[in-house]
Amino acid sequence: MIDTQKGGKLFTFFCLYIAQKIPMSFFSTVIPVIMRQQNFSLETIGLLQLLKLPWVLKFLWSPAVDRTTYRLKDFKAWIFSSELIYACIIFSIAFLDLSVTPELIIGLVVVAFIASATQDIATDALAVLSFSKKDKSLVNSMQSMGGFAGTMIGSGLLLLLYNKMGWGSLLPYLAIFVLIAVIPLLFFKTGKDEIIKPKQKEKPTYNDIVGFFRQKGIWKQVVFLFLYYAGLIGVLAMLKPMLVDYGYNMKEIGVMSGIVGTSIGCVASLGGGFLVRKIGLHASRILFAVCTLFTTIYFCLLVTVLPVNIATLHLGISLLWGSYGVAVMVVYTTAMDCVRPGYEGTDFTIQTVITHLSGIIVGVCSGKIAAMITYKGLFFIEMGIAALSLIFILFVFKLKDSKKENEARVIE
Repeated sequence: MIDTQKGGKLFTFFCLYIAQKIPMSFFSTVIPVIMRQQNFSLETIGLLQLLKLPWVLKFLWSPAVDRTTYRLKDFKAWIFSSELIYACIIFSIAFLDLSVTPELIIGLVVVAFIASATQDIATDALAVLSFSKKDKSLVNSMQSMGGFAGTMIGSGLLLLLYNKMGWGSLLPYLAIFVLIAVIPLLFFKTGKDEIIKPKQKEKPTYNDIVGFFRQKGIWKQVVFLFLYYAGLIGVLAMLKPMLVDYGYNMKEIGVMSGIVGTSIGCVASLGGGFLVRKIGLHASRILFAVCTLFTTIYFCLLVTVLPVNIATLHLGISLLWGSYGVAVMVVYTTAMDCVRPGYEGTDFTIQTVITHLSGIIVGVCSGKIAAMITYKGLFFIEMGIAALSLIFILFVFKLKDSKKENEARVIE
């Protein structure tokens, strides 16, 4: 059972992670829709992918956060100030018109995402320091759940509210929500002394980042991060186009993928966190890799021998999002195991950036592959990647994970 104090900590991190995700999902969804309705070119709309740059480049300023945080109030200062900037920018955008000042709005959104990414660096570092090795899977469940729930609300519910309320009426409420979501942090305590990690006197240097890659055996973790849910990303990227090709409209796709799918991903993340805590990281890593492989096999069968209907599609989407939910959670948990003391924010950020880059590469390639050799060919390639990931875990990580888990049991 989880005690009340631990439950309060987990709730705090869930609020912080969902506060990041909802506005990001909303802007990433609604701005392209509005721009297309206002007849912006597809080339211009395609440039909106640059909105994601702050989350890819955030490792560049993560050492500055690590070097200036050693007391709990330091982490709170970074998080509160970042969220305040985030909320103020969201509120200011409410008074602007995308058809009149698109460049200004997009620029403000980029700055808002920089603030949100900075909050994420500090939040991840605090999460690493606030939980024991045994409980890290639980806080990672909160991170995954916050991401899935934020995506569902930001790109689903808020999009519906936008159609009724409009840009100017909805955004002030979104800004208020961002501020409310950080209130639990006011009451957050680590249960330790005021100083929760050693103070570093040196200024940030390039070695703060490069040092992560100089750790003994870290290449195994880097390969793992590239492969672990790469077998799912291509399927996820092509899911909506595939559903369109099978004759489903936007409303039906939104329900199947945007609501049902993300809900299952959210629940799977929570269950996965408890499962990792119970059976250990290595067994969970293998089990969830098997789930990923089974999901890719199912989609191969779906486009070859199975009938394509609501039932078979819902089953496939449930497997896809469920596997993605537990895979993301186990990636976060293993990332926490590979951080250097004093560089928690930097090292965790570097590892999440690796997964983002992997996702971008697979996502971009999946469209070209599907166009060349159809969905069937793409899904077979994804099945091969999933199988490779499982083999890598079975033969590379076994000894490493078992040793770590035995050490953790001795400590406990």
